[in-house]
Amino acid sequence: MMTYWTDKRVMVTGGAGFLGSHLVEELLRRGAQQLSVPLEGEYDLRDRDQIRRCLDDLRPQVVIHLAAVVGGIGANRKHPGKFFYDNILMGVQLVEECRRRGVEKMTLLGTVCAYPKFTPVPFKEDDLWNGYPEETNAPYGLAKKMLLVQSQAYRQEYGFNSIFLLPVNLYGPRDNFNPESSHVIPALIRKALEAKGAGADHMVCWGTGSATREFLFVEDCARAVALATEQYDGADPVNIGSGMEIRIKDLIVLINRLVGFEGRVEWDSSKPDGQPRRGLDTSRAERLFGFKAQVGFEEGLRRTVEWYLREGRR
Repeated sequence: MMTYWTDKRVMVTGGAGFLGSHLVEELLRRGAQQLSVPLEGEYDLRDRDQIRRCLDDLRPQVVIHLAAVVGGIGANRKHPGKFFYDNILMGVQLVEECRRRGVEKMTLLGTVCAYPKFTPVPFKEDDLWNGYPEETNAPYGLAKKMLLVQSQAYRQEYGFNSIFLLPVNLYGPRDNFNPESSHVIPALIRKALEAKGAGADHMVCWGTGSATREFLFVEDCARAVALATEQYDGADPVNIGSGMEIRIKDLIVLINRLVGFEGRVEWDSSKPDGQPRRGLDTSRAERLFGFKAQVGFEEGLRRTVEWYLREGRR
């Protein structure tokens, strides 16, 4: 399937971001020769006229839509309106304009936040509509979930080939370590390193530590997106994950060991835990396009810490 990319004009929105930069590298390895990344300073994908100009300039045959306004629990609580508006506007208008221009294929990325708050673990794609998402990130999750509705409706009415993937929480080199907007792993790595550097005897973490999460190394996710784009042309959403669930309490123990912080952990239970549990059933991705995570969790964490120490604090 490597030849899939060689003669196609491919556009990756968000291609300069965390997942996007790894995906661009993966596509180049797989033979992509006509690859474009619309930058935020050149095109505002919330503006329909600028979307049209972008598509006219780049003339893509395949569009992979990664661009999003994202953040951890704190950022979602602070900016629910922005997270809803910006994400739904970017996605819905881009899909429509790609459909109008006869783009051959779109790959749309949703989010594990789209699942109902109390989804039975492991999350199966068929459970996606069985309840309301966890409140702290519901606006973001629902905005992304509407792209699945649009994707399926456009396939039904127009025969438009778009697929919808549901990645779990990602981590790895080039992640966002800003404490105002970062997700849980980079936030905890930075917190542990700063506590160690200050000689502190403890660190304070949000919530109770009882919630669970599943994490996927960013390079694995990039490979999954490439495989799905190459090989999958169906209407059904597909989970992208590692199949491994871990309590936040246990995650912190592992991070503290990797960074060498030996102090105690105190929990601020006035802050939210978020969704009680997250763990995906990843069998559909393996069956439909052969994806299975390859990078072990501790190895991925070590590589993330090493990158942050080497480059992330510049």
